[in-house]
Amino acid sequence: MSDPMIGRRALLRGAGGLAALAAVPSLAACGTGTSRASSGSAKGGGKSVVVRDSGGSFGAALQKAIYTPFTQETGINVQVVNLQGTQMLAQIKQGRPQFDLINNSMMDHTKFVAQDALERLDTDRIKSLKAAKIPANQITDHAVANGFYGACIAYRTDAFGGKKPESWADFWDTKAFQGSRSMCNPDADLPELEFALLADGVPMDKLYPLDVDRAFKVLTRLRGDIKKFWDSGPLPGVLLSRQEVTMSTVWDGRIADLQKQGVPVARQLNGMRRQFQGYAIAKGAAHVDAAYQLMDFALRPEVQAALAKAFPSNPSSPVAYEKLTKEERNALAGAPQYYDKGFDANLDWWIKNEATVTKRWLEWARG
Repeated sequence: MSDPMIGRRALLRGAGGLAALAAVPSLAACGTGTSRASSGSAKGGGKSVVVRDSGGSFGAALQKAIYTPFTQETGINVQVVNLQGTQMLAQIKQGRPQFDLINNSMMDHTKFVAQDALERLDTDRIKSLKAAKIPANQITDHAVANGFYGACIAYRTDAFGGKKPESWADFWDTKAFQGSRSMCNPDADLPELEFALLADGVPMDKLYPLDVDRAFKVLTRLRGDIKKFWDSGPLPGVLLSRQEVTMSTVWDGRIADLQKQGVPVARQLNGMRRQFQGYAIAKGAAHVDAAYQLMDFALRPEVQAALAKAFPSNPSSPVAYEKLTKEERNALAGAPQYYDKGFDANLDWWIKNEATVTKRWLEWARG
């Protein structure tokens, strides 16, 4: 499937790379990705809004929990496109974006801001913000967070004689917790330097700025036990299911599906790295009013809760968790009792250092 992480690694690493490809004319005309119209009764006269999201099963959940109810309430039809970052930026730069609302990572929104590719938001037009109580640090001049995904530990519960890994130090301890490991490839997510530093004893609140040399030294200690670097969301589950590895880094929402399939796996949220998704409006969007209406609708606490029921996503609104059952709430990494176990990725640090770190990671992985 296309992941709720919106294939963020498909965007070029760094705003400079995006700017370079924005000049390629063929991208503006490239029609890759799918488009679908919202089902449901339309009350009003052909009004529409085009939103960019990732598609797949997450896209189906968005359709069920957000787009169809929005159309039923407002009469505004929702069309969806699944475009990559370079395609979006090329269209915006040429003044003809074929989409209005962008559902993407807050990190990529920040990169788009550097390219003057997003509208400055008028938050007074997003009435649900007050009720949703979205944290102030997740509201910027150009984007509002709608949820997050967390990278954490997944492990086989039948692999360690009843022992449970409790930390990244345990992930690195292949004597006490035997078996191969899997970690992500930068094509899937940011290099996992923070986990190496946590394994080496760095406190969560002292991670940034990352000590890159130290992190790679710690990664090297585990390199021989890493069977595969995963480059897509489903792959950690496949490796765990086949018992090719006993532990892997994983996007937290993947665990629930594996457990429903009867795979003996669990997650450990200590040291989870959070990255937020959010909404932004494309510069030059044709349907700005409708984009604000859809954003306002989607950020309502009850709508965020409905999405969490349809897909294991973590709402940005703390109020949304109150609208879930205890069982539903406890399944989410964003539940209040888990939140302090993790940390937010420092977007400013990663935007400045991502290209350099990724280049070094690729050289390191090749040995």
